Amino acid sequence: MSNAKQSSVNRLKSNDAGRHLISDYWDRIFTANERNAQVVWYNGAALNPIFQAAGLEWAHGEAFAARLSAQRLEKSAQLAAQEFGYVGELCSYARTHLGAALLAKQAREKFDKGIVDNADRDDLAARLPMPNFIVNCYAGCSTGQQWDDFTHRLLGKDIPIFNVSLPFLWGNRADAGYLKGKEWEEASDYVADQLYKLIDFIEVQTGRPFDWEALREGMTHIKQAAEIRREAMAMCANMPAPATFWDWIASVAHINFLPAGPELVDYFSKIHEEVAQRIASGESAIKDEKYRLYFDGIMNWNKLGTLAKLFAERKVAVVAGRYTHKPFWQEPQLIDTDDPIRGMAQHYLLCPTNHGFQTIKDFTKNDCEFYGLDGIVFHSTRTCRAFTGPQQMLARAMKKEMGIPSIFFEGDVADESFYKGELLESRLEAMLEAIDVRRSRNFIASN
Repeated sequence: MSNAKQSSVNRLKSNDAGRHLISDYWDRIFTANERNAQVVWYNGAALNPIFQAAGLEWAHGEAFAARLSAQRLEKSAQLAAQEFGYVGELCSYARTHLGAALLAKQAREKFDKGIVDNADRDDLAARLPMPNFIVNCYAGCSTGQQWDDFTHRLLGKDIPIFNVSLPFLWGNRADAGYLKGKEWEEASDYVADQLYKLIDFIEVQTGRPFDWEALREGMTHIKQAAEIRREAMAMCANMPAPATFWDWIASVAHINFLPAGPELVDYFSKIHEEVAQRIASGESAIKDEKYRLYFDGIMNWNKLGTLAKLFAERKVAVVAGRYTHKPFWQEPQLIDTDDPIRGMAQHYLLCPTNHGFQTIKDFTKNDCEFYGLDGIVFHSTRTCRAFTGPQQMLARAMKKEMGIPSIFFEGDVADESFYKGELLESRLEAMLEAIDVRRSRNFIASN
């Protein structure tokens, strides 16, 4: 008789089937210089549909740092950044990407001199292709807005750079609210105007006219994929949940920076189909779901499997989160596929770190109500002040206004040295016990 313990995590199979889209994308990036393809490095907002329409290869700084961290290959880049002088408290996305830029620059210089170094070739962090130009479009984070300027300096200031400025949405005017008000309309116009200027800049860099029809086609695919993704996410209000936060984490790359085409729509259609089939058959994402929680914080990429298992073993379905549910083309109705620029600008403003507290509180409350959640887990991301800034106020507000308990744990996006697993486990156990007590009191009171 086998003593093998069945896993409590039941991941979506359609996510596994879509992993080749990610590997295909990175294979194209790593061979870009050899193919003499023009490359743009960028950070922040999902500008990739513009780059795709312009016939460019695009490398996203956070995405590369997250990939290195998820594969536990981030150390060489972080050490290179540390030796250059960047301290450990700097955003670990930026620190890792800046280190990768240093390693990639060194590898390119050796290649140009005819020096073949096996160590350089084997180090994934050194394989980024050198950019032809850099674009920054960062919301809600002062480090992000300067990150590419640091990269520009590291690479010798010879590479052209363009910055798209995204104003913070304070939401403190009388008519302000999510997707409404004078502030929202003015900011939308301001960013849209900069996107037109970015396209002018790209035309100069590429030496060819921008392909507007290709942009319309790409945004049509993204709008379709985003609509399907949102519907599939909403189906997770079902109890037990057919998919979890960790399943949506696994599909972030696809919606955030992979090429827009029919294969993207097909990928999310298969996820939607699998989620619907699970609901019809009563199949759950975790075994014997007992608790439903919300996750607030950017993903701790080097602990993805650890966290998914930790919650599932305690019968916790982490159903939704600010990181997965509030960025990444989450309002597809804003996209006019015939004239997509303004809708794209509006999505770039909707980064979950780019709102005043009232808006963050409102959409967190809505998610907690919609998904029937019992509590919130706050990932206090050590080197991301933009995300952690409002978390203590949010925890107090959710407790006061909805009676929803919460816990905090410390970790980071790409630096596992900040992860405090034992604290998370003990605090999670205590919160689940408190939820049990509350349920018992409510049962007694209702009888």
